[in-house]
Amino acid sequence: MIRYSSKINKIRSFALGLVFLGFIIMYIGMFFRTSPIVMAIFILLGLLSIIGSSVVYFWIGMLSSAAVRVVCPGCQKVTKMLGKVDICMYCREPLTTDLQLAGKEFDEKYNKNEK
Repeated sequence: MIRYSSKINKIRSFALGLVFLGFIIMYIGMFFRTSPIVMAIFILLGLLSIIGSSVVYFWIGMLSSAAVRVVCPGCQKVTKMLGKVDICMYCREPLTTDLQLAGKEFDEKYNKNEK
């Protein structure tokens, strides 16, 4: 069984992972206290990861503000959609804005433009 999640939540999870990765990289740098150059490199790499996370959070915030708001037919909560098909953030109900895809098996490939 394939486990789908909302695109917005996937990107937020990625950004959160970057924060933790940055802290782990910085922590590894603390093992090199005898070599200030190596320690500084690890600290800077960790800092870059955290800055990258901030950029991703800003980007998803901009995307989220432009996302289509729909009422989920399953849980009756307002959720945001990116693309033609997405999953409800709350109950994981498949959602679509394309009437031709209504009733079809959910697949994220419907969001890709096929030319």
